[in-house]
Amino acid sequence: MTVRVIAIDGPSGAGKGTLARRLAETLDFAYLDTGLLYRAVGMKTPDIENVASAIETASALSPVDLGLPNLRSDTAAVKASKISGIPEVRAALLKFQQDFAKIPPDGKSGAILDGRDIGTVVCPDADVKLFVTAPVDVRAERRTQELRDRGETAIYARVLADMQDRDARDSARSVAPLKPADDAVVIDTGGLTPDRVETVALAAVKANDER
Repeated sequence: MTVRVIAIDGPSGAGKGTLARRLAETLDFAYLDTGLLYRAVGMKTPDIENVASAIETASALSPVDLGLPNLRSDTAAVKASKISGIPEVRAALLKFQQDFAKIPPDGKSGAILDGRDIGTVVCPDADVKLFVTAPVDVRAERRTQELRDRGETAIYARVLADMQDRDARDSARSVAPLKPADDAVVIDTGGLTPDRVETVALAAVKANDER
């Protein structure tokens, strides 16, 4: 059986997670939010400034850790962004991601992975590569509303500043920087509904199938 892989990359708040989940349901593919791996390592590392400790945590990470509480919090996001620049942490988590893509769980015929370096580093041979983006002010507004919907206190200006800092770190890091793969389909979700974004993505999948 041939396993198809869809790689979805993009900055925080662009809607890549929403798209990945919808595509996984529509296509009946397995889905991995790779950002949770880094968030879990960040939350499990007592001192994220301690590189050795972060590497040790990443090396021992298990699928169970993806169920840790508060992985969707801004605290987890900031920690993830900081430790994701450590080459040894990325190396430790690379095999986890590649194994998922190669052998999707539950006998699924395909895998969808979303993150920041899936199409460029983790799965450079993915069948379909999507880069989902949106203006930072739009992404910050979405993130603010998402946090408020969870009952958390969120101030737009602070969320915007944190997002701008994270974008800068993710794009400027020397190891696996955030950028579209050369052959990625770029989708700007700024003025699109989730339904429309999925339609555009499915068109890319169909175009690949027809090659």
